[in-house]
Amino acid sequence: MNVKTVAILGAGNGGITAAGDLAGRGFDVRLYETPSFAANLEGILEKGGVLLKTPEGESFHPIPVVTTNLEEAVTGAEVVMLTVPGFAIESFAELLAPLLTGEQVVFLNGAAAMGCVRFVKRAREMGIDTPLKIAETNSLTYGTRAFPEEAIAEMSLRVKKLFFSAYPAEDTGALLDICAQLYDCLVPADNIWQTTLENGNPEVHPGPSLLNAGRIDFSGGEFWLYREGITEHTVNVLRAIEQERLALGKAFGLRVEGAVEARYNRGYFDNDQEDLQTLFNKSEVFTQIKGPVSVQGRYFTEDISSGLVLWSDLGKAAGVPTPNIDAVITLGGTLLKRNFYEEGLTLKKLGFDGLTVNEMISAV
Repeated sequence: MNVKTVAILGAGNGGITAAGDLAGRGFDVRLYETPSFAANLEGILEKGGVLLKTPEGESFHPIPVVTTNLEEAVTGAEVVMLTVPGFAIESFAELLAPLLTGEQVVFLNGAAAMGCVRFVKRAREMGIDTPLKIAETNSLTYGTRAFPEEAIAEMSLRVKKLFFSAYPAEDTGALLDICAQLYDCLVPADNIWQTTLENGNPEVHPGPSLLNAGRIDFSGGEFWLYREGITEHTVNVLRAIEQERLALGKAFGLRVEGAVEARYNRGYFDNDQEDLQTLFNKSEVFTQIKGPVSVQGRYFTEDISSGLVLWSDLGKAAGVPTPNIDAVITLGGTLLKRNFYEEGLTLKKLGFDGLTVNEMISAV
């Protein structure tokens, strides 16, 4: 399949950046946002496109279709790319699945949270039996921040390496050939368990953010996790969760990358020889990222509920202890007065409860 038209669903940091980037590289881009977040499109509609700023310079790229009409966005698109938060997967599946043909590729471009399984499960629950070509990455293809009201995307990094898996895994090669036309950084993962365990956000965000909760509250939005929140002591929690994640990967027969290796390979670190704290503190990409600005932000909520809760459940199924992961889930829930174990992503919600590790591997 030769990709000419890409529908991008979600006009946040990733979606606006992708719209400008892909339009600038010659693709016919349609940018969609739900009516409830239509304000994200107003600046782009007014200016007629996106101003893309990169370390090499800046350029303006017209976006021919900017819409809250999903059918207008996806009809005729070879690739439908979702750049949406993990919690929105089921909602977008309900909107999108009825419109898809069996030839279109659904590409989940963002922090992996078993989105393929969840999308297909919701579609089947709706009675939709159209064959679905669907795949996901372990993280977003950009280091970026966007400003919708100004129609500006500030892209600090084109990620150099991301893991990519289809669901089922046997489709990975064919779908990779298609999506690699958009991004040459994609490499095949063994399966979506690997993309899930290669998602770095649950490892890096919740633990150090939790330990800086007082500072976040006091700062009034002027907090920089990677500059000031990753210290000689908070990095120990990050490292402990890293070891539990690596143990989960081993239990699933996967060789997953460590914290330094992963970020170096993606391009966020400029070397892999210094200690993890120093690498975060001086990263030219990470140090430009402000936040979290609130303890109600996604560094706490999404990365615990869609990330750590599932990792904890995988540990129980595989017999891998996850005391540090569990501690962050528990204390995060206490901090926010929420039960993340109840509301978060679990094997039961995925339809995998009661399966052995080998059965879970075979199921994807």
